[in-house]
Amino acid sequence: MKPTALYRYPALDELVGTQTWVKHENHQPICAFKIRGGINLMSQLSDDERRSGVITASTGNHGQSIAYAARLFGVRAIICVPEGANPVKVKSIRGLGAEIVSHGKDFDEAREHCERLAAEHGYRYIHSGNEPNLIAGVATEALEIMEQQPDIEVIIVPVGGGSGASGTCIAAKAINPQVKVIGVQSAEAPAAYRSWKERRLVTDRMATIAEGMATRTAFELPQRILWEKLDDFVLVPDADLRTAVRLMIETTRNLTEPAGAAALAAALQLKDSLRDRRIALILSGANITPAQLKDLLG
Repeated sequence: MKPTALYRYPALDELVGTQTWVKHENHQPICAFKIRGGINLMSQLSDDERRSGVITASTGNHGQSIAYAARLFGVRAIICVPEGANPVKVKSIRGLGAEIVSHGKDFDEAREHCERLAAEHGYRYIHSGNEPNLIAGVATEALEIMEQQPDIEVIIVPVGGGSGASGTCIAAKAINPQVKVIGVQSAEAPAAYRSWKERRLVTDRMATIAEGMATRTAFELPQRILWEKLDDFVLVPDADLRTAVRLMIETTRNLTEPAGAAALAAALQLKDSLRDRRIALILSGANITPAQLKDLLG
């Protein structure tokens, strides 16, 4: 994969009140950062695992990454999605050659069904968070940030399962231990946030518009990394995500889904404490449907 762009926009600087760069993971072939993890994990599966085929659960972007990587390596892939999943993401998964299984009202019900299918048929189950090679893969986005702009002081990253945030902590802090990494999650789906605060895995409600952050249970491996390395974690209400989608489009002329705009929502919430800091916002994805966009802009 080619490095994605890290751009600075005068209008965004003015809005946030400090030097602000955007890491454009929306420029990836699947328009989301998850592709990094899928390719890295698939490249390291054994021959037996590839012959068995892989199965995973996703609200969309992780599923796209596994589908893309499976096609790259000639592996059968089955993606379990919740009923009513983002049709743009589902169409992309199917177009990449993976099989779709729709089950359950949310990600966690799809995940539980996926785990049953994996045990029943002997597929190689890929957890969307508890996979070291997924985390190592997505960590390359932070590596690129530090290579492209070595004086970055703060990186803000959206959190759903936590692979992106945990990978960012590992890579960025290995290069510069002084870099601060801040996670952000929707207040309408705060399981990862509460788990980080309480230093234990918790389950919570899931009612957010941002399917990229729509988990009601926290994942053990990312959380253990975040407990050790994440500097701060904030919640933003869905109303702020709606505003951030519009502002990201206005200031950068780039499309974003609600999860992709979460870092901007957090930066605006933390505006006073970020003043005079050089910050990077990870625009994690842009897989938004026309109906969602119309609703958000309206």
